[in-house]
Amino acid sequence: MHVPQYIIELTYLAATALFILSLKWMSAPTTARHGVWAGEVGMVLAIAGTLLNHGIVDYKWIAIALVLGTIIGVPLGMVQMTAVPQRTALSHAFGALCVTLVGTSEFYLRGAEVSRFTMSVLCMEVILGSLTFTGSLMAAGKLQEVLPQRPITFKGQNILNLSVLAVAIGLAAYVVTHPGHTHVFPFIVGIPLLFGVLMIIPIGGADMPTVISLLNSYAGLSAAAMGFVLDSKLLIVAGALDGASGFILSLNMSKAMNRSFTNVLFGAFGQEQATGTEAQETRNVRSATAEEAAAILSAASKVVIVPGYGLAVAQAQHKVRELYDALTKRGVDVKFGIHPVAGRMPGHMNVLLAEADIPYDKLLDLDEINGDLPQTDVALVIGANDVTNPAARSDPSSPIYGMPILDVDKARTVMVIKRGMSPGFAGIDNPLYYLDQTLMLFGDAKAFVGAIVRELSGAAQD
Repeated sequence: MHVPQYIIELTYLAATALFILSLKWMSAPTTARHGVWAGEVGMVLAIAGTLLNHGIVDYKWIAIALVLGTIIGVPLGMVQMTAVPQRTALSHAFGALCVTLVGTSEFYLRGAEVSRFTMSVLCMEVILGSLTFTGSLMAAGKLQEVLPQRPITFKGQNILNLSVLAVAIGLAAYVVTHPGHTHVFPFIVGIPLLFGVLMIIPIGGADMPTVISLLNSYAGLSAAAMGFVLDSKLLIVAGALDGASGFILSLNMSKAMNRSFTNVLFGAFGQEQATGTEAQETRNVRSATAEEAAAILSAASKVVIVPGYGLAVAQAQHKVRELYDALTKRGVDVKFGIHPVAGRMPGHMNVLLAEADIPYDKLLDLDEINGDLPQTDVALVIGANDVTNPAARSDPSSPIYGMPILDVDKARTVMVIKRGMSPGFAGIDNPLYYLDQTLMLFGDAKAFVGAIVRELSGAAQD
């Protein structure tokens, strides 16, 4: 079937518009669902336009690829919410691998025929794709805890890493000026693969949310470069949108931690502090039962719930919704304080709480909620460690000093649900746990919140 070229171009134009609208609508919770639908329809149109391309002479291999992609993609999309960060990292890896393979095939198919500009873009595409592929795999491994979350560092590491990347860029410049030397190209692919590993291993688990958004940016930029090589305006726009949004998000998250990009990438942040363990041995904490916690919450008029990765691990979001409902019925004003880097990926806590249908207007960010905390009767912290650590305000020697935090220590009573006294991603002990107004609620977040809800329900019936 021969389809006029203008139909294909209109299909691409519609897909481009939908991608732009998708990104716009995804920026607000009230329109996020529209954004998802717009992105999905835009991708369907983009695929349809590509399949109608006049250059396709045989659909057999395309059909095989679609079937294999479906077989791999469906299980990846069915993972638990706790596994979404590492699944996202794997998605970046697959996209980057695709870009690298396409760029490699284009080089060997028509390398000597392309202009210097196109060859430059092709090399950039392959370098970005290769380092993003292995970097994303390493990030997924750290998030899945099959690799050490703590930074792996050695003397002169940053110099070595940058030297490796410089060699790859130098070889790319050589190929641009000498396109006939095809034997150099495998090194342009292989060296960035090594750099991707070296880039991620010195980065600790505390910085994985920023790393994920940064890798997303790299994947988008490599796709945009591929668009120039393939002369695809749709790929250029989609890749640029992805790259720019990921980069802006990374900057915002670095700002939320009061740290620079270079510190995230080269600071080896996340090494456990020995002083934290020693402090735990000499300081006592006060604990409470679910019955005592329920009594304190029922007597409160204002409660702020602060979710963290402990909530995600325990899959406690639906129990938290039950707690929200139980307290609201008693006339308690319940709000949620969301830190930009809580969890293991950007927006992790917002996604979890939205899944439990908690009203959007109750989810307040750092700047909005901090003004309310001094007037709050109870701050209930569920698995959030580093983002509630007052050392960020008071201890200049702390690695997180200067990082904006949720000021839960200013609430009249603080209750913290944790399995134990182990430090968070940053490996830093939290002085919050030893304050006079703090009560530790030791246990699984889902089970403990459920026990509190049962106590509140029982008291209401009595």
